[in-house]
Amino acid sequence: MAVRKAGRVAASVAAVALLGAVVTGCDSDDDGDGDWMGGGKKSPSASAEPSDPAGKSPSQDAGPAAKVPPASVNDLAKVPTKVKGGVITVGEPSAKHTVKVYEDPRCPFCKKFEENGAQALVGPLAAGDVKVEYTIASFLDNNFGGDGSKNAANALRAAVDTGKFPQFHSALFANQPEESDDGFTPAFLLKIGTAAGIKDAAFEKAVTSGAHKAWVATAMKSFTADGVSGTPTVEIDGEKAPADSLYDEADFGKALKDAGIS
Repeated sequence: MAVRKAGRVAASVAAVALLGAVVTGCDSDDDGDGDWMGGGKKSPSASAEPSDPAGKSPSQDAGPAAKVPPASVNDLAKVPTKVKGGVITVGEPSAKHTVKVYEDPRCPFCKKFEENGAQALVGPLAAGDVKVEYTIASFLDNNFGGDGSKNAANALRAAVDTGKFPQFHSALFANQPEESDDGFTPAFLLKIGTAAGIKDAAFEKAVTSGAHKAWVATAMKSFTADGVSGTPTVEIDGEKAPADSLYDEADFGKALKDAGIS
């Protein structure tokens, strides 16, 4: 299995300029498969088990509380969410338009997209004009070591069953650790769940046990099968969104409007 040390995609297209370098996202040529919750390549911060020697659940661990998601996500509280194969779809099935979003939970550019460009999706989603299909990758675990992306993907799938996927998804990126820090542990993910308003024993069990491990692998296979090489990748009605539109709400809003989504 080829593993590339994580790098940023340096593209020739216009993108986000950081310190004079053109940078668009997180890159991978790997399929993301590997050992998980059973011993595999780990970063030092990934050694904690789901419960400590004293028998406390992860939700009882000490440490600061997670940040709450932005208030805008409350507009999506009644928007339906479903899972089909390796894709999580948010929005009315009858929506005229489809936006596909490919993300890795550890990717800092995905966080930048979610907190900026993606905010332009809230109104059309709430109005039923668009549905968003999320494909959650986990290749950054292979690039940096650890299980953070897979843990987070598992928790995202578990959040669907609580009816609070949009809230948890938003809170997840609001609380994203540094890309190289394997910080999405079960304990921290449960804190994020609490911040998102999830108080559900089944969710806690799913997060701590890796109940959706098979789905996480399926999602990564969907990512690979779609020929996506980096995150975030966003398609609007089958057309790739301009890379330089993803990190600004007004710019991405214009890309949506150009596709007839408002």
